[in-house]
Amino acid sequence: MSNPRIAVLLTSFNRREVTLACLSALHAQRVWDDLHFETFLVDDRSTDGTSEAIGKKFPKVHVFRSAGNLFWNGGMRMAFAIAMKSGFDWYLLLNDDTILDEDALDKLIVSARISSASTPAIIVGTTRSPGSHKPTYGGYALRTSGVALILDRVHPDPRRLTPCDTMNGNVALIPAQVTQTIGNLEPQFCHQFGDLDYGLRAKRAGFSILVAPGFVGECAENSPVGSWRDRDATFAERWANLLSPKGVPFREWFLFTRRHYGWRFLAYTLSPYLKTIVSSLVHPKPVHSH
Repeated sequence: MSNPRIAVLLTSFNRREVTLACLSALHAQRVWDDLHFETFLVDDRSTDGTSEAIGKKFPKVHVFRSAGNLFWNGGMRMAFAIAMKSGFDWYLLLNDDTILDEDALDKLIVSARISSASTPAIIVGTTRSPGSHKPTYGGYALRTSGVALILDRVHPDPRRLTPCDTMNGNVALIPAQVTQTIGNLEPQFCHQFGDLDYGLRAKRAGFSILVAPGFVGECAENSPVGSWRDRDATFAERWANLLSPKGVPFREWFLFTRRHYGWRFLAYTLSPYLKTIVSSLVHPKPVHSH
């Protein structure tokens, strides 16, 4: 492929310095001369000067401001849709809190070129926890255990590509052939599920999903504090967070489980809500003395 073109897709909201660090690592990539990439970033109505700072430091980044109600999946959908109008060879999903290693893009493209000899494949990059070799985001393999269907995180092989079944969208390189079949991320998802859903749909359509060798960068795992998994919160707080756009809103979770969990879907649809109720009863919020 001569003069390959990549669209790098990001979305951001009120974490200016984090986003700038991500873009700095992206623009420090060691790539060959004929590789061309453009960056499309949706700023979901940040109030901390994110757009202005990007415009000053990275004037070639295409920044699009939205109304402030898109969250991750919506913001990435918007960036994806804009980029697809220009027809790129690959589309790189990139979380704005990910710091790429300087050879990450090279590793992903080499992997994509190797895989394209057979079937066009999504190439997933695995991130590690800062200062460690603990994987945080990347590819997942489906495994059955009795009636359970489990997504196991795939630890990257340092030397070879590893097959998987779906992925996080923190670092994922999607070839144009996949987008021509699968299209954009699912519009009915607000924040979560869009990346996992996209991978599962691509796999079902006959495309491969491969984990690139080794790690491609750093990305800290999301903390449970302030989420529906936070056992130090009251039941009311956990329940509200569970049903929030960043939690497990019922309609979206129902769509995801119905689409991908087969005959198991009903049990999985109810599981996060039942688990929250049970864990709140077994581990009630501790009483703090003042």
